[in-house]
This record gives sequence, C-alpha cells and structure tokens, in this order.
Amino acid sequence: MTTFFDFSDTAVAELAQADAARALQEDVGAGDLTAGLIDPARHAKAYVLAREAAVICGAPWVQATLTQVDPDIHLIWRVQEGQRCESDQVVLEIEGSARSLLTAERTALNFLQLLSAVATKTATYVDAVNSVPGNKAQIVDTRKTLPGLRLAQKYAVRTGGGTNHRIGLYDAVLIKENHIAAAGGVTAVLALATAVAPTAKFVEIEVETLAQLAEALDAGATMVLLDNMSLAMLCEAVQINAGRAILEVSGGVNLSTVRAIAATGVNRISIGVLTKDVQATDFSMRFSTDLTQDV
Repeated sequence: MTTFFDFSDTAVAELAQADAARALQEDVGAGDLTAGLIDPARHAKAYVLAREAAVICGAPWVQATLTQVDPDIHLIWRVQEGQRCESDQVVLEIEGSARSLLTAERTALNFLQLLSAVATKTATYVDAVNSVPGNKAQIVDTRKTLPGLRLAQKYAVRTGGGTNHRIGLYDAVLIKENHIAAAGGVTAVLALATAVAPTAKFVEIEVETLAQLAEALDAGATMVLLDNMSLAMLCEAVQINAGRAILEVSGGVNLSTVRAIAATGVNRISIGVLTKDVQATDFSMRFSTDLTQDV
C-alpha cells in the first residue's frame, strides 16, 4: 500500500473484507472438513461472550468474516464498537446456518480478540494520562505491529482513544540515530529532509541528548522524538523547547511511568506495546442449543 489511509467507514469496511478473505483462505482452504459433518439444513442461534472486561473492537472484521462464509448470517451487536463490556457479558448474537457459524467461528473470534485487546490496552493508557491534571499528551502507536495486520491494529488504537503515528515508511519522515549518523549530523539531515517535507505527513527527528534537541530546534525542527530520557531531562527539554516543536517521548513507557511522563508537559507518548505485546481478550462463542432447529 503506497497511499495514505483515511480510516473512513468505507475504507475500514474494504480493509476488513480483504483481511477476512486472507484469513479465511488460511483457515478454511478447500473446505471445513469438521463442519461438513453437520447437516446443512441445521439452523442455529449463537452468542459471543466476553470472558473479561474490554473495549469492543473489530466489528467490521467479524461482519466481513461471517458474511463471506455465508451472506445469510444475521448479526446483532449487544455492545457497540468502541464501547466497554464487562466480564461474562454477551456482546454479539448471531443467527444462521450451523455449519456456516462453525466454519467462521475461529477466524471471527481471532479478529475480535486481537483488536479488542489493542483497543483495551490503548484505552488503559489514555485513561492514565487523562488522570494527570493539565495533561496534553496523546497516546501514540508505532510500527511495531503484526505483519499484514498493521492497519487493523492502528484502527484498534484509534478505537481505544489513541492516535496513530505514521502508517509506514511512505507517509512520514522519522529520522533516527542511524539516519543522523549516515547523513552527517542533526543539522545536515534536517536540511536534506526539506526536499521530501512537502509530500510527508510530518518530519520528525529523534534526539538522545539535550544538546541534540537544541541543535534540532535551531535547524528548524517542528517535531522531535525524545528517546529514553529521564524525567528530569524531559522537564528540561520542555523548557528548552518553549513550545517551538511538538515533543514526543519514546522508551521506558509503561503504566507505572506514563503519568509522570505526561506530567512533564510533552505532547505525545509513543508506546510499542499497544500493538506489539498483545494479550488477546478472551471471547467464546456458544450455541443456544434450545433454539437450534431444522429448517
């Protein structure tokens, strides 16, 4: 993909359709041998149960998965996208061919458990920084995503109240330490970046010292990533910056440190674990056996 992604409802629906098709091909292949044991005339109602509290995310992917398996499957969401559910709450009711529901079950739940986990973790960090008086820091994702599911995970970050960083290498410039070394320094690399700035969503430079920050600001940097700085250094960086550039923090961020980082007055806090170290939310699908009937 070489164009910006707008995350409109239409774009997300198309993305979900493509992701679902790829996932179903991976799982179902030439056919579901086990579901083939079920009478094709058997009709069923089922529900999806959350086994833990979460922010629900992934409805477009669940919808795409189920309807690609069988367009006649009917869904009723009891907890809407972006809303919070409690443990043991029914979040979705489904009705259709029993065979189709069984075939689609795992793929649909895989999307729901992954994307809800990302949204939930993001919301936890957003809630944490929003509890800081005067907070102005946004929680931002990174490129540390599952291969092939980056856009889906970045959608989940947005659903959880977070902000997307660049989508990939093509839409924005992030100058890191190796770029600086290869280009001959902070000032030199920022001068080179002016050539691509008009086509980039933003140009950001990573600095590791306060001296580098000062040099970057003098060279006209408008967005600076403060990498692995102590709280004392972050406070001094905010003073040196004096509102000239957007300041982002990365490195050493977790739930025990994020509030103190936000309190320094930085603008953005990027967190790789939002999408990298994801513990799937626990969901299960259960048939309502008393409502299952032949048609």
